[in-house]
Amino acid sequence: MTAPSPASPSSGEIAATLRRLSPAYAPTPLLDLPRLAARLGVARVMAKDEGQRMLGSFKSLGGTYAGLRALARHAGGTVEALLARRPPDLPALVCASDGNHGLAVATAAAMAGGPARIYLHATVDPARAARIEAAGAEVVWVRGTYDDAVDEAARAAEAGAGILIADTSADPDDPVVGDVMAGYGVIAAEARAQIEAAGLPRPTHLFIQAGVGGLAAAMAEGLAGWMDPPAAVVVAEPASACCIAPALEAGRVVRIAGDLETAAAMLSCGEASAPALAILRRHAATVVAVSEEALIEAPRLLAACGGPASTASGAAGIAGAMTAAADPASRQALRLTAESRVLFVVSETDHTFVSGG
Repeated sequence: MTAPSPASPSSGEIAATLRRLSPAYAPTPLLDLPRLAARLGVARVMAKDEGQRMLGSFKSLGGTYAGLRALARHAGGTVEALLARRPPDLPALVCASDGNHGLAVATAAAMAGGPARIYLHATVDPARAARIEAAGAEVVWVRGTYDDAVDEAARAAEAGAGILIADTSADPDDPVVGDVMAGYGVIAAEARAQIEAAGLPRPTHLFIQAGVGGLAAAMAEGLAGWMDPPAAVVVAEPASACCIAPALEAGRVVRIAGDLETAAAMLSCGEASAPALAILRRHAATVVAVSEEALIEAPRLLAACGGPASTASGAAGIAGAMTAAADPASRQALRLTAESRVLFVVSETDHTFVSGG
């Protein structure tokens, strides 16, 4: 059994640790998108471009950091000592994924010189699976949904397959999921620093996409007490895989039924993460359920307004704002006006567009 986690490092300490691993962990750009602001009928749109992050997605902040921290705990030292020694016979890192988290965990294992086993459900894009295998991990295919893969990975870890590096948990105090979300918190810390350094007014609204809710929770926590009124945290999730809304309504994690199929494949989750849910409830987050049409249109609109190439998953926060902005009742409920300033996270690049394959 591994030792308990030491006190959690700050966002700055996490960022410094990751930057020592690779220059690709440098702060990502904060984009000012006036054309998108005009389309949404707000005063300003700012977007963090996480496609510029290591591995092309925000997930590299969480999965890689949490995986290295878990291996360091197992080895009885720091992440720096782990990477310097690369001790033999490290246990495998195990997780379920829609693609990006698995790649981040596989990368952590490769950095430390250990194995990884990534559980993917049947509808994961084979190109994403290939990237995970290229990082040196074993891919295990699971019939069913993302949640079935989560269950299978947990069972494998309990049976001794390795250390589970989940980005979701039924335990509100899960230390590994806490590390994952702490890694994501770097994005919020960077955004705050960049906005202050540029002398820009603070955002009034955060529209943030959610699968299990980890990124949304980390951003809500990292921006708490800093945003200008109404300081609205608005979670955007696919209408066909909407697990945060019923969990917030019930006050507990619930698993929704259905095949969870959506163009936003990275958000195809049927059960919210309990640690994320607790944070989102504390910050009075609201939810916008987004149609498939809006999810498909969002990356096109982002690109047309001068933003980066992304996917339906990566631009789902924008789809949420599009949905809310088009509905007078939603605008009124969210206090979204012509003076509002909106912050987004473009959470992944479009690897197909970038690489051509």
